[in-house]
Amino acid sequence: MQVCGHHVRGAELDFELLWLTISLGAVLAAGIWLAAGLPWPHCLFLTITGHPCVTCGATRSAIQFLHGHFYEAWRWNPLMFAFFCWVALFDAYAILVLATGAARLRVSSVTSREKNFIRLLVVSMLVLNWAYLLANSARYV
Repeated sequence: MQVCGHHVRGAELDFELLWLTISLGAVLAAGIWLAAGLPWPHCLFLTITGHPCVTCGATRSAIQFLHGHFYEAWRWNPLMFAFFCWVALFDAYAILVLATGAARLRVSSVTSREKNFIRLLVVSMLVLNWAYLLANSARYV
């Protein structure tokens, strides 16, 4: 796997601006939703089976994360906590490169072996997260 610097030119899609806008828009929309007192999302899988799905606790994790209660955010859903940390780091990176005009990081030349490793890693993280949620399922009922 190779990471290189890249400058956005002309009509080329600016991924940093796009994903920064999407992530900040999602936070804003969620804040408006909760401030308006609209109902929280309910997990259909939990309702039907009585067991949490792989993303159960994500909303509560996000709220705890945004309040700076990182341990509680991790306890609600470790995988989503890791995702929120990644998004926060990406947003900081995006703001930095957009403000300075620096070269953007791009991944190139990923081998099939590396792709398989990434697939295995993602599946393993999902399975481990779900096992954690099932072991702590009393929190979600």
